[in-house]
Amino acid sequence: MSASTPSPDTGLLPIGLSDRLPPQAEASARLVRTVLDSVTAHGYARVMPPLAEFEDTLLARLQSAGAQDLLRAIDPASQRMLALRPDITAQVSRIAATRLARAPRPLRLCYAGPVLRLRADQLRPEREEMQLGAELIGTDSDAAATEIVGVAIEALQAAGVTGITIDFTLPDLVDRLAAGPMPLSPELIEPVRARLDAKDAGGLVALGAEAAAYLPLIEATGPFHPAMEKLEAIDAALGGALADRIAALRAIARPIGWDVTLTLDPTERHGFEYQSWFGFSIFAEGFVGELGRGGGYRIAHADGSTEAAIGFSLYPDPLIDAGFGAEESRRIFLPLGHDAERAKALRGEGWRTVAALSDADEGRALGCTHRLEGADPVSY
Repeated sequence: MSASTPSPDTGLLPIGLSDRLPPQAEASARLVRTVLDSVTAHGYARVMPPLAEFEDTLLARLQSAGAQDLLRAIDPASQRMLALRPDITAQVSRIAATRLARAPRPLRLCYAGPVLRLRADQLRPEREEMQLGAELIGTDSDAAATEIVGVAIEALQAAGVTGITIDFTLPDLVDRLAAGPMPLSPELIEPVRARLDAKDAGGLVALGAEAAAYLPLIEATGPFHPAMEKLEAIDAALGGALADRIAALRAIARPIGWDVTLTLDPTERHGFEYQSWFGFSIFAEGFVGELGRGGGYRIAHADGSTEAAIGFSLYPDPLIDAGFGAEESRRIFLPLGHDAERAKALRGEGWRTVAALSDADEGRALGCTHRLEGADPVSY
């Protein structure tokens, strides 16, 4: 094959990467804009971190990934290792702790952009995804959690999503109980977490009497209000050790509308390893897996101190694949010699104009729904 002959696999892309073509590419941009407009209406200011950072800087803040999880390359300018971001939240925390360290708190930031993962999972074979979200930095109070959950729900509803489910969790539950009313030997804490996360009652019993005491927590799972009653009953037997957590969950749930389903899984840990006291997953009817998740966490500062924060991330690609963000387009074909001022007026009215460049151009073939005849749009 000569050097000038295209390779037969020129159009191939790496596994997990794909092109978005018209009209999905435009739908993606529109959906992202709709969600961000909803978020910024609550006072969140947009930041735009770079796609790549120095590996050591990124790893210092990525609490759910290691170097083995990153796509890396040598920076020809500095000869330091670069890494493509698998998550934007870590970059926002860097911005908050450095360039915006002296900005008034609470600091509200939002973002949108692609992220790239080294490996895909079974539910989502895509390695490149759009991630967007919001971070409330300087507090992880009940009020902050209530705001973040409400903003996430409102953003999805603005995009046209219905049948939303919010699943609450308490990521530090085992640590809190193990250090107080339900003591655990240090070597048992992680195994108990894992068995509770898997809802493995037999596994808990096999770990011994200390671990078996956590069995009732498996039952405190499911629709929010019945599950909360079970959690409250467990807490009553423990002397109110979880009273503040229970009150916080009730407060967060209270303003959520009746059209949103609430569930509780207080021992869910997968994906919440770096969250502090509160976490939540977002699901929607008709979609497999999560559309997003959020919760409280800590931001590290250069002086060794940490700062409370709470936020959420959404991954809207499944929505775009399902047709969300699509909009009926009125495309009008402009023949040669058309009135340029009339065409400009039509664009101001929301039309998309496609101008003929030669006599061979044909409007219908170019995807137009109308043609301009004189001063009037005429349907094909």
